[in-house]
Amino acid sequence: MTGRLQEEKVFKDPVHRYVHVRDKLIWDLIGTREFQRLRRIRQLGTCYMTFHGAEHSRFNHSLGVYEVMRRIVNNFEGRIHFTDEERLLCLSAALLHDIGHGPFSHSFEKVFHTDHEAWTQQLIRGDTQINSVLRKVSPDFPDYVAQIIGKTYKNKLITSLISSQFDADRMDYLLRDTYYTGTNYGSYDIERILRVMRPYNNMVVIKHTGMHAVEDYIVARYQMYWQVYFHPVTRSAEVILQKIFQRVKFLYRHGYAFARKPDHFLTLFDQSISLDEYLALDESVVLFYMSEWCKEKDDILRDLCDRFINRRLFVYIEHDDRIKDAAWKQGIEELFRKAGIDPDYYLVEDSPSDLPYDIYGVSEENGEKTPIYLLMPSGNLEELSLCSPIVEAISGKRRFDHKLYFPLDLLEDGTRESEVMNKIKHMLRI
Repeated sequence: MTGRLQEEKVFKDPVHRYVHVRDKLIWDLIGTREFQRLRRIRQLGTCYMTFHGAEHSRFNHSLGVYEVMRRIVNNFEGRIHFTDEERLLCLSAALLHDIGHGPFSHSFEKVFHTDHEAWTQQLIRGDTQINSVLRKVSPDFPDYVAQIIGKTYKNKLITSLISSQFDADRMDYLLRDTYYTGTNYGSYDIERILRVMRPYNNMVVIKHTGMHAVEDYIVARYQMYWQVYFHPVTRSAEVILQKIFQRVKFLYRHGYAFARKPDHFLTLFDQSISLDEYLALDESVVLFYMSEWCKEKDDILRDLCDRFINRRLFVYIEHDDRIKDAAWKQGIEELFRKAGIDPDYYLVEDSPSDLPYDIYGVSEENGEKTPIYLLMPSGNLEELSLCSPIVEAISGKRRFDHKLYFPLDLLEDGTRESEVMNKIKHMLRI
């Protein structure tokens, strides 16, 4: 078992003021090359295209999640007994929960069909510096941490602190993302929430007097998704990024002679990428290749990379997915082809959805989350939406946002723009 540092280490943090580290295990984990890599991966992907302050990294978010978890564990003292190993499990899992993210995170995953949680578990169990540090606790300790990430660990309370509708991850990223984007949408009273959290059997519940603080938390999540995470400009940048990866993958598989061969991506294309090769991928690598691909002979790849690098994004039209007829997209694609524009890369339908609070998400098998419960004066539990009209109004209601993205500048050729736009609007009935 690893011990304590002779002197507490602190990180100055804009959200939590300080991140406190007393355990040598945590200090050693932070110093590993796999964790330091998170400095080179943004927390919010392409959000910096919309909110210029959103340059923060997965590194400082991970430190923040650790700090929230440290405070939760400390607050639970006297209410529940964590062994020293369980305490270190909570802190380690919180710190390491995002180490498997690739560059630009979710856009990267959509094209290459990777899963950051699966990579996180591989990094924890594999031949890595992180694994070596974790094994100093016990030979089985890395596997226990990976089980928490995979939601299979025997202690469901610890798992819920990392992944649930009310966990340390969300509690940090809402505050951190709202700070760095310069917005107020994700603000809520974390001090109050930490005071009213209670361990109860195998889950975390909220003392009934803290209901209004949790309402703010749920509404903050709802607002952040629709005002920040799903912002149409951010999504436009994501669409272009995904199309760049798609084009490179297509060209490679069709024998295109790259001026700058995508060496870092070849095993990824062939689905044979190793752990070390995956770790070599970060956003600085991707941006380097993009700057080089701006000079490629392939018109589509060159144009898409130039658009991303220089923020020449697609415009969008909103539409209601429920009123489309079966041939709507084929008709619009044909319009683009007649205009000499490849719809496979320049006409993109994007329809994100969000469920801010799911009262029905009780199945552990499919990864859904358990409801949030209030601990009433009688000792009974009441599901949050039964007590809160605000939460009831958005409970179990999935919201969709349908947009069609395309490059307006490629249509600006005489009357072609208005002709195509009018036909698009007619087909979408808007």
